[in-house]
Amino acid sequence: MNKIKNIGVLTSGGDSPGMNAAIRAVVRASIYYDIEVTGFIRGYEGLINNDFIPMDRKSVANIIQRGGTILKTARSEAFKTVEGRKKAYENLKSNGIDALVVIGGDGTFTGANIFSKEFDFPIVGLPGTIDNDLAGTDFTIGYDSAINTVIDAVDRIRDTAESHDRLFIVEVMGRDSGLIALRSGIGVGAEAIMIPEANMNANDILHKLEHSRKDKASKIIIVAEGDDTGGAFKVGEILQEKYPHYDTKVSVLGHIQRGGKPTCMDRVLASRLGVAAVEGLINGESGVMAGQINREIVFTPFDHAIKHINAEKVSSKWLKLIDILSF
Repeated sequence: MNKIKNIGVLTSGGDSPGMNAAIRAVVRASIYYDIEVTGFIRGYEGLINNDFIPMDRKSVANIIQRGGTILKTARSEAFKTVEGRKKAYENLKSNGIDALVVIGGDGTFTGANIFSKEFDFPIVGLPGTIDNDLAGTDFTIGYDSAINTVIDAVDRIRDTAESHDRLFIVEVMGRDSGLIALRSGIGVGAEAIMIPEANMNANDILHKLEHSRKDKASKIIIVAEGDDTGGAFKVGEILQEKYPHYDTKVSVLGHIQRGGKPTCMDRVLASRLGVAAVEGLINGESGVMAGQINREIVFTPFDHAIKHINAEKVSSKWLKLIDILSF
């Protein structure tokens, strides 16, 4: 018999498109298995402050298409302390919560991993982050939406670049990972893509420009914000000094990459993983992240998921593809 009677769900860290679809799936799967659901507001802060709402079918009606998160999100400094986590545990027990589903990225899972071990509390995580920087899943919830937002924005920028014969340096998100820059850069046909994993610098960009097609009026360079060269503005300064004849512009896309309607891929992924999280808890899974690899649901221990093993996703084949297509 299933011992879990009430599952808590929260979203933590940076928001990502598809989080609402994941919440919806967790709630509907719980109801399907005759389990109550409690939503905690603003992530781990909600656990500590005992800020929650009972959830039912009506709570998640008409949200699958919405960006952001109806449960709000926050980064909790208090949850990093023993006292904060103890308070959270006491609130969970006093409200009859038997297990947790946490939706977020590496910071969220780091906290969940500590909490789960500290209090032997069942937790399953869902990878909700636009960076796609977690091991144990081919794609994270929100990644596909983010790269499609980048592609739409850069396509528009290229119209201006073509009209004015300009060189545009576009900075995308990815503090610790260049995966947004990698895939969106290929998708927009960028002349160069700068990501931390490739160890590229401004001199490499200069080399590419020197050997690029001379008859091509506009040029687009995609830079991950976490790149060691200092970001798009630093690259822009170097290129403008070396090539003063270029009309060089910098565009930082920023937080528009987090917002907006999730793509169909993210909605389906979030739905699959949300149901898998509930079923995983019922079957005794804990301290793991639910992910999808080769279209199959897998559970990966938090310790492994948060290692940022980007070498698995940024292989030499991807880097060679960039070189071939930008030649």
